[in-house]
Amino acid sequence: MKILTINTHSLQEANGAQKLDWFVEGILREKPDVIAMQEVSQTMWADPIHPSMLVGQYPVPGAVTVRADNYAAEVAFLLRRAGLEVSWTWLPVKIGYGRYDEGVAIISLGRAIRAIDTIPVSKVNDYQNWRTRKVLGVRLEGLEDWFYTVHMGWWDDAEEPFLHQWKVLNSCLASKRICGPVWLMGDFNAPDCANGESYDTIRKSGWQDTYLLAERRDRGITVPGIIDGWENRVKDPAGMRLDYIWCSESRQVASSRVIFNGENQNIISDHFGVLIETKE
Repeated sequence: MKILTINTHSLQEANGAQKLDWFVEGILREKPDVIAMQEVSQTMWADPIHPSMLVGQYPVPGAVTVRADNYAAEVAFLLRRAGLEVSWTWLPVKIGYGRYDEGVAIISLGRAIRAIDTIPVSKVNDYQNWRTRKVLGVRLEGLEDWFYTVHMGWWDDAEEPFLHQWKVLNSCLASKRICGPVWLMGDFNAPDCANGESYDTIRKSGWQDTYLLAERRDRGITVPGIIDGWENRVKDPAGMRLDYIWCSESRQVASSRVIFNGENQNIISDHFGVLIETKE
C-alpha cells in the first residue's frame, strides 16, 4: 500500500494552475492508494461547482457548498479524467485569509470510501476563527483501517495549544485503535528536533512514526525554510520535519520518501509531501 500526505497550500500558491497540473502528474506517476491533503481551499464567492465535478464524492453532512475552484474536486476530476477510479471527501474547517473555505481532504484511488469520521479537536469550534481545527477520517471498501488527514496547531499557542488538541484526538481514536490499524497523516506542526514537545508527545502516546519504521528513507525534510506561522518559532537551518504518517501499530514499511520537493517531483507547495510504501 502507498500512502501520500501533503499540505497543498492550494489556492494560496502562486502559479497555482501549473502546480495543480504538477501535483496530478506526480500522483499519476506514483499512484498512491490514499492521499491525505491539508489546506485544501475554495474561494468563498466562487460559483457553485458543476455536478459533473462531484463524481466520486462522499459528502460531509452539513458542509458548505462546494465551489467551482475547490482544490480537492479539481484534483479528483483530473485524476478521474486520466482514467483512475477516484473516491474523495472534503471537510471545510474554517475561513482562511478572509477569502477561502479552507479544510482537509482525502482521495482514495481504486477503493470507494464507505464511511467518514469528523473530529473537532480545538477548544474553539468557530468557522470564522482561523484557529479552529478538525480532523477528517475515512474507511475504505475492503479494509478495516481508518485513515485520517490531520492539520494540528502549534505546541506553544497560548489559546490553542497542541497538547489539548492531541489529547482530544488521541482519546477519540482509542476505540478505533482496538478494532484495527489507524493512520494519521498530515501537517502536525511538530518538528522532531523540538525535544519534549509535540513530536515526543505523539510517540509517547504509542503511535509509530513510519519514517523510523521504513527500511529505506531519505532525510525526511518537509519544510526547507521559514514558512507562515514559523517566523518566531523553533527553527533548524537544515530544514524541519513537520509532516508525518503515523500508525497505531508497528507495520512493515519498505520506504519513506519526501516528494514534491524539487528533486522527487516538482515543488507544488510551501510544504513537501511524504510518500510511504508498506509491505502489507
